[in-house]
Amino acid sequence: MLLVSPQKIAAVMDLVPVPHSFSELDEMVSKGLPKGSLKASIEHVCKSSEERKALLYRIIPEATYKRRRDSLSAEESGRTERLARIFATAEYVWNSEQDAQAFLGSPHAMLQGRTPLDVSMTELGARRVEELLWRLYYGIAA
Repeated sequence: MLLVSPQKIAAVMDLVPVPHSFSELDEMVSKGLPKGSLKASIEHVCKSSEERKALLYRIIPEATYKRRRDSLSAEESGRTERLARIFATAEYVWNSEQDAQAFLGSPHAMLQGRTPLDVSMTELGARRVEELLWRLYYGIAA
């Protein structure tokens, strides 16, 4: 299976410096990503401000997010990276930010009628969404 590069994932999160390997990206996630990386990821995924706010507080509770100064915890960073990875993969497969947004926000039969964004809130769910995306990319019957 083709993997989306760590640079593409980092671009969704507006990370600087840009990691050049998954090892570097993993280290950044473990240490805690900048708070802005979550907002940047959500900006790519959601169209409206209401959707952005709902997704932000779904990933990190509102009170916790407001208490964060500069960095997210390792767990919050992991959720942020997962969101960015799913979006980067969808954008790669569809070759369009708008089409990736539409895919992530639309119910899909292979996900029991749930949206890929909803399913990807867990790591196992994200793997299911990635598998679906690659099946679509390679033209394998989904």
